[in-house]
Amino acid sequence: FFQKTLSAVKTWFTLFGWPKGQNPISIPYSLRCDVCIVQLTVAQEKNFKRNLDKYKGFYEMLLRLNGQPLPGIAASQSLPPDPVARMFQLHWQHSELLSFLKSQGACLSHVMPEFLLAPEDYRIWTEVNTGIRRRSMRSSGKLSGKRIFILEDSTFETISKRAWTDVLLQIYKVFVLPRVSSRIVPDPSSLESLQNMPGIKSEPLCSNIYSRYERTVLIWLNKNYEKNRKIVWKDSQRGGIPSMRWIVNFDQDLLDGLVLAAQIASYCPYLIPTHFIKMYTDPRTHEQLLHNCLILVKALHAVNLGIDVKV
Repeated sequence: FFQKTLSAVKTWFTLFGWPKGQNPISIPYSLRCDVCIVQLTVAQEKNFKRNLDKYKGFYEMLLRLNGQPLPGIAASQSLPPDPVARMFQLHWQHSELLSFLKSQGACLSHVMPEFLLAPEDYRIWTEVNTGIRRRSMRSSGKLSGKRIFILEDSTFETISKRAWTDVLLQIYKVFVLPRVSSRIVPDPSSLESLQNMPGIKSEPLCSNIYSRYERTVLIWLNKNYEKNRKIVWKDSQRGGIPSMRWIVNFDQDLLDGLVLAAQIASYCPYLIPTHFIKMYTDPRTHEQLLHNCLILVKALHAVNLGIDVKV
């Protein structure tokens, strides 16, 4: 599941995250690449001063998605040549990034700034902070400061990859999802068949799982599915018209491909006779679920959506 999530995040930010067209990324390597370049260059130049063009790209992405720069961090700046000073500056920048995202509603309390560092800088961070704690213990007899996680290289890479993935997911949540407007969702009462279905409220405090904008998308999914299921599969070759359903999440309720097919059919009805009528409308086996998803992927390829969707 995590690998599929990682692939989806990489695809979206590669295609749509950057102001100057597509920019292939790898997580977390390309998001930390400037630190590595600095480390290679410092050994070669005594008087080192570098403009952070690639790292600037990350903040340009935030500027594009957010509409304003990250407070306190300039788009162009230099890193100190001293490894310890460089680590402290990057740690501070990551702290400011996380604080800003959390102030916008991001759920990132589990992500620590040091997890966003490159492995070399993380090792320096652990050495420096372990030394500080030891000196504190000798002078006062008590440990001070927050808990330090000293991780093996392989463990750190796993956590860093997860941390950067969660940062990008939360960037999408707080900067992209709010563009969803409730105006795209007509009054559910306009559909007689929806009157007997439990409603999904879009008020901010109605859910501790989904944001108001995510619930707006769920309302849209329910509306389009109920409106189109009898149209898309009235001539179904594999099971007839699918049953009515209440769509309340983005994982289990979308597994069989029918809900997503109903959405696509709203905008591309010409795909109904060529693709969607071949779907199982009451899939019961893994093979039938896979069959539906393959048809859905073929439909997306047929309209040249531009996203490399895989099952």
